[in-house]
Amino acid sequence: MTAVPSRRTLHAMFPIRDHNPSEKTPYVTIALIAANLAAWFWQLAVGDLSVYRGGFFPILLSEGEQTWRLISHMFLHGGWLHLGGNMLFLWIFGDNLEDEMGPLPFLGFYLLGGVAAALMQYAPDTMSRVPMVGASGAIAAVMGGYLLMFPKARVDVLIIIVFIIRILPIPAFIMLGLWFALQVVMGLGTDSSGGGVAYWAHAGGFIAGMVLTLPVFLRRGGPGYWTRTEGHPPHPEARYRLTQSSVPEVRRRR
Repeated sequence: MTAVPSRRTLHAMFPIRDHNPSEKTPYVTIALIAANLAAWFWQLAVGDLSVYRGGFFPILLSEGEQTWRLISHMFLHGGWLHLGGNMLFLWIFGDNLEDEMGPLPFLGFYLLGGVAAALMQYAPDTMSRVPMVGASGAIAAVMGGYLLMFPKARVDVLIIIVFIIRILPIPAFIMLGLWFALQVVMGLGTDSSGGGVAYWAHAGGFIAGMVLTLPVFLRRGGPGYWTRTEGHPPHPEARYRLTQSSVPEVRRRR
């Protein structure tokens, strides 16, 4: 989620896939991605006016006006990278939660998570005139729910350190835990009223996702579900031939 005036973004790690295949076709996840893409092409046609037509303005909510913007802002984005990164995260983590919840409950979960995320960003400055756009808050909710259900599912993460490129499979609780911690740290060091990345929306969405997933987790047996699965997916994980990048290291000459 982005507060529009700034185009800054920050990614500590870049997940490219998980080893947790969905057992059913994730129709809602696919439909949400399609809806975001359709909204982006509308943005291209309308231009910056799209943000003012559908973005979330805290001051409007404070005045009791246009509450529908709590939903519409989730389908707008600040650029190709913003859109592409969000849709990748949704594709990686959304299908498994849709599997667990069912299509319609998952859709309700996604929208509620996005609303909760927006309200978290709204709370510190309820009279802000800076619009917010992006699906990041709702997708953060998906990530929080995924962490609760599959803490040890393996996620392949692209690591780039100067000239070294590697793809490393790491447990979801490490990748998602570090991501959440980064949002909190950056949120504490950022002026929420000045625009840029809406870190508190990310953190709020993540926590909301864990809370909203609790009923599913408890129906599966709660801590007993973790005992049975040891935190892994309850079905065989996907196997990939390559878990590390085939791109060779380029070392500096001394």
